[in-house]
Amino acid sequence: MKLLIDLGNSRLKWALWDGAQLQRGATLTHARSDGESADGNAAAVDFSALWKDLPAVNAIWVASVAASALEQALTRSLNAHFAVPVRYARSPATACGVRNAYSAPARLGIDRFLGMVAAHRETAAPAVVASCGTALALDAVGSDGRHLGGLIAPAPALMRQALLENTARLGELTPAPIADFADTTAAAVESGTWLAAVALVERFARRAQAAFGMTPALILCGGGARRLAPLLELEHRHEADLVLRGLAHFADADGR
Repeated sequence: MKLLIDLGNSRLKWALWDGAQLQRGATLTHARSDGESADGNAAAVDFSALWKDLPAVNAIWVASVAASALEQALTRSLNAHFAVPVRYARSPATACGVRNAYSAPARLGIDRFLGMVAAHRETAAPAVVASCGTALALDAVGSDGRHLGGLIAPAPALMRQALLENTARLGELTPAPIADFADTTAAAVESGTWLAAVALVERFARRAQAAFGMTPALILCGGGARRLAPLLELEHRHEADLVLRGLAHFADADGR
């Protein structure tokens, strides 16, 4: 049994992997929507409750895009509970049939690489992976495993926060519906940020379709995927465990 952990900028997700099925555990939110640690101190984030009742495991794999201080706190918590070493997956030039387009492969976020691994292993067609978390990350991978490259932009929550911090007279923004023609400032900000994300995802997917010569599968993941999904006009599917499934493939192949 392997323990797989997806440590993002805002949340930690984990699962047990027995080689056939993922058993998802509880999600831990460790940062506010503006990216700050909930208490300003990564070492104070309490991970121990997540695995206090777990059985022994024979391997621990972590996919992390979080700050090194949070990684260190997580490692200490895991070392205190388990007798196996903690292994951090890093993006290679090639693994699990996926060829990284980056000239410096390790600079590609491991969550993005593992999302492509899962898409490539589980989808016969080329794929576009759109991860909407703290950032909106887009990647295109061919049916042959070739990564075309990708884009990164602020996700809607981060766009909203940037407007609040850098615009003098926005005022307090109350929850508002998304509309094509907003009639309040709150609705204009909510609609503008989410529809900007929609426009980028759909443009990227169409450019990928032209590059591949066929329609790629559009796969959504990340904490904002459920909000993004009904706004899209293109056919798509939501895969909440995409990174964890990619990490399972990666761990089984031991990074090869």
